[in-house]
Amino acid sequence: MSQEQQRRAEESDPIKYGDVFNVSGELAEKPVKPEDAAMMQSAETRVLGKTQPGGAAATMQSAATLNEQAGLVGHHDVNEVAGDRGVTVTDMQAPGRRIVTESVGGQVVGQYVEPTPVQSSRASAVRESAITIGEALEATAQTVGSKPVEQSDAAAIQAAEVRATGSNVIQPGGLAAMAQSAVAFNAGCRNPQDKIKLADILTGATAKLPADKAATHQDAEGVASAEARNNTGGTTPGGVAASVAAAARLNEKVNV
Repeated sequence: MSQEQQRRAEESDPIKYGDVFNVSGELAEKPVKPEDAAMMQSAETRVLGKTQPGGAAATMQSAATLNEQAGLVGHHDVNEVAGDRGVTVTDMQAPGRRIVTESVGGQVVGQYVEPTPVQSSRASAVRESAITIGEALEATAQTVGSKPVEQSDAAAIQAAEVRATGSNVIQPGGLAAMAQSAVAFNAGCRNPQDKIKLADILTGATAKLPADKAATHQDAEGVASAEARNNTGGTTPGGVAASVAAAARLNEKVNV
């Protein structure tokens, strides 16, 4: 926790999610509370077997402790966003690694890669260390998979498919075609429960792509632009653009 964050707590201004994580909207303005941290610790332990050093739970616990010590929150207080929309830790297995995503209220607060043993040549191991666009799409299915497919999602999926395959031709039966069909179906569907969700399209996305490639900063920018052009609110937290951007950042860290 930084000195600035400690100072804010001492001056009766609670440390908020937007102070410690790259989040937006309602969550960014909410103070971090002890029960939020406890829920993230429980989720990390359930999925990872332990609390992740330097992970979201540790950051939340530090912020919540300062807020409690300053008398700004109670020991058993819980943030309504975290309480109503959930605190989750998901992991996705990929060759040679496990991708862990931590979310609060549907917004990603942490994402990192853990290496796992894999039988491969050195050249193959280097190639497999990169997170592909297809894997980023699969991560979206885990983070916001219950979201009904909208035009902004379809545009982002199409941009991702084009960049993954290197072809501007929409593949019949491919992800982009499925997403556009879902948009048309959802537009005429009155029951929200019956609408086609992102998870219906993006689960197993890698296998549905005729070709795939490691996600880059340029890919992330292209996908984000497509999504934002079709959404007055910008890109969706934890959505297609956000997942490709996260994959690109992780790839840059390992010099892919």
